[in-house]
Amino acid sequence: MFYKNKKLLIDNLEVDKIIKQFGTPLYCYSYDQLKINISKFKGYFNEVNPLICFAVKANNNLRILSEIARLGLGADVVSKGELMVALKSKIKPNKIVFSGVGKTSDEIEYAAKKNILLINAESQSEINVISKVAKKINRKINIGIRLNPNVDAKTIKEITTGKYSNKFGLIEKEVIKLINQYKFSKYLRIKCLSAHIGSQITSHIPYLKMLKSIQKIIDQTKFKFEYIDLGGGMGINYGQNKQKLDYKKYSKQIEKFVKKNNVKIIFEPGRSIIGNTGYLFTKIIYIKKTDKINFVILNTGMNDLMRPALYKAYHKMIPTKKNLGKILKIHEFVGPICESTDKFLSLKSYQKIFEGDNIVICDVGAYGKVLSSNYNLRKNANEVMIKNSKAFRIEKNENFKKII
Repeated sequence: MFYKNKKLLIDNLEVDKIIKQFGTPLYCYSYDQLKINISKFKGYFNEVNPLICFAVKANNNLRILSEIARLGLGADVVSKGELMVALKSKIKPNKIVFSGVGKTSDEIEYAAKKNILLINAESQSEINVISKVAKKINRKINIGIRLNPNVDAKTIKEITTGKYSNKFGLIEKEVIKLINQYKFSKYLRIKCLSAHIGSQITSHIPYLKMLKSIQKIIDQTKFKFEYIDLGGGMGINYGQNKQKLDYKKYSKQIEKFVKKNNVKIIFEPGRSIIGNTGYLFTKIIYIKKTDKINFVILNTGMNDLMRPALYKAYHKMIPTKKNLGKILKIHEFVGPICESTDKFLSLKSYQKIFEGDNIVICDVGAYGKVLSSNYNLRKNANEVMIKNSKAFRIEKNENFKKII
């Protein structure tokens, strides 16, 4: 993304021209950036050749998943719907893992019949249900057991998943008990030990603590796992946090771990693959000026992008026209939704902008459109992709007949 003749370009296309063609609010994704991200991720861990299962929860657009499939990735899914869209996008079943704490017997049976790689179980009760399903359909089901290592991921508390206070996974003694209980099961095949400690993680240290917890389970049980699923959660730079995850230090420890245990590593990245590929284009409807604040009212809101309202997530706001003049006054970018939390960003100063100008909200590829709703009976934003220097629609227009 850069300016040329004071006009903002993404992948060499002028943003205002894309907006003129497709309107706002509009999600726009860069295929080139997606390809770069996948190549980088593979490069970080090339010595261990992991199975990379994209976290479909981050972005479930069928066209994007199809591109991800063509680039060689698998999928991490957490519902029957996500599994269905992963299969429809041509992701191979033997590259799909099914995670999540609340799988129903119907979902488990569907997954088993589709011959996916494995189901990550998160409780004794879930394993009981998987066993019943396996007996019903008379086949052995591959499972993983998810460990809760009680590791603080040092991230936003709402997206921490690896502490005992979180609902995810099983504590160490329960994992050991289940391994011993089911290692010779007629209907279950334990293939994997998994862990996932959170999202938007920017330090390798929590990951190393997680690895130690996993190693402890292996040492105590002497069980030969085929896979170790290390989850995802790798953070990206949203423009505010300068700390970057040290992939080199993390990968070096994983290489030692693999050499010691002779296992295949699974990763479940979402944000690090898709986050910075996405932009949300929006238009300034009004600028409401008060003594202390200029409220910049946009035609997109928390119905399109929930993250700022949900956990005060930071996203850069970039005007499509560059103006050297600056106004030294608080600018608060807000949406049209009737909620006081419907706001994106507050800045102490901003360039000169006008009603009718277009704004780009950055880094919304992950947990953007997937968290959108029709709240206040507003239509969902459309989605386009830029590929080969062309922008094209990747989702059908929503109309009021569909939602009313």
